[in-house]
Amino acid sequence: MPEYIGIDALRKKLEAKRSRIHIRYRHYEMKHLARDFEISTPPELRWEMSVLGWCSKAVDSLADRLAFQQFDNDVFDMNGIYSANNKDVLIDSAILGALISSCDFIYITKDETGFPLMRVIDGAHATGVIDPVTSMLKEGYAVIERDEKDQPVIEGYFTPEYTAIYQNGALIGTTPNPAPYPLLVPVVYRPDAVRPFGHSRISRACMSIADSAARTVKRSEISAEFYSFPQKYLLGTSSDLEKLDRWRATMSTMLRIDKDEDGDRPVVGQFQQQTMTPHMDQLRMFAGLFAGETGLTLDDLGFPSQNPSSADAIKASHESLRLQARAAQKTFGVGLLNAGYLAACVRDDYGYLRRQVSNTVLRWSPIFEPDAGMLSGIGDAVQKIQMSFPDYFTEEKLNELTGI
Repeated sequence: MPEYIGIDALRKKLEAKRSRIHIRYRHYEMKHLARDFEISTPPELRWEMSVLGWCSKAVDSLADRLAFQQFDNDVFDMNGIYSANNKDVLIDSAILGALISSCDFIYITKDETGFPLMRVIDGAHATGVIDPVTSMLKEGYAVIERDEKDQPVIEGYFTPEYTAIYQNGALIGTTPNPAPYPLLVPVVYRPDAVRPFGHSRISRACMSIADSAARTVKRSEISAEFYSFPQKYLLGTSSDLEKLDRWRATMSTMLRIDKDEDGDRPVVGQFQQQTMTPHMDQLRMFAGLFAGETGLTLDDLGFPSQNPSSADAIKASHESLRLQARAAQKTFGVGLLNAGYLAACVRDDYGYLRRQVSNTVLRWSPIFEPDAGMLSGIGDAVQKIQMSFPDYFTEEKLNELTGI
């Protein structure tokens, strides 16, 4: 039996990374409040906080373009397993969570009839020791249920031999594992040799830029108060003049100020009115930095161009996003294939070899759906190719290339 680091070590490993994941979820849910430098903010307005949805936009814009269709050459009927487990919600939830936390997990059990059940556990509640060859775990740990104080109630410890369930720290049951790998499968976004559990879509740069932009919005709101009511002054008044009501003096359309006994009158003036232009320019600068970091455009971040873009122009401006989506399809595909393979082992109560699903491929919907102009171009191209290669385009081949 191989040596394992054990559930206690995995508990410590999970606690060490939970705080970083929670920070990213707070940015995604727009609950993170940027730190106020307390330089230009009056003490009376320091309670005012501003948030932006740019981090949410960065995640959702990529997640919404990753639409899984089905497995091709599906020798183990993994399509049937995913369909029975609410495929659309299951896969979308796993992809969205992996983009936020860098890695989500699919937890596999079985019902009373022996059919596999699949459930998504986010990266803040599960961890393990990953196999760099198969991208599956050598052993894993997951918090299946927590109490209202965020303390673990039900935990799972996963190995290739068994799945152990703990309640309040005590072992309550062990189930033999028919599959060759633990029944906790990582779904990873952008893994590499240094970080096999991947990278978050909400990078440090994204969080820093979003915080700077939120502070800019707050400063612009404070400046708008002075912009709406420019500050005025009154010079040369008598010391025994009745004190003016500041609000009434500001809002009044006409003020009456009499001469004094010597025939002198005070001088009324107004300070130069503040402008919102510097704040807008700075916010646009941060929007450009965030767009460059995430592959979005200024239109996506709320700075629309004057002329509406065509479908081809939109695709060209989102070329970086398209490349990121294509790379994400590859890494997410490995996790979904691994989960389907282990679920088939659980269903059949037999440990199939991993290489038996090596010819199974995933089919995704096109990253950009074709519009009317693209359909016309595709029709002309298909007709010309079919004249030279009559048997090249089948229904599956056309769907793979164009989504039609």
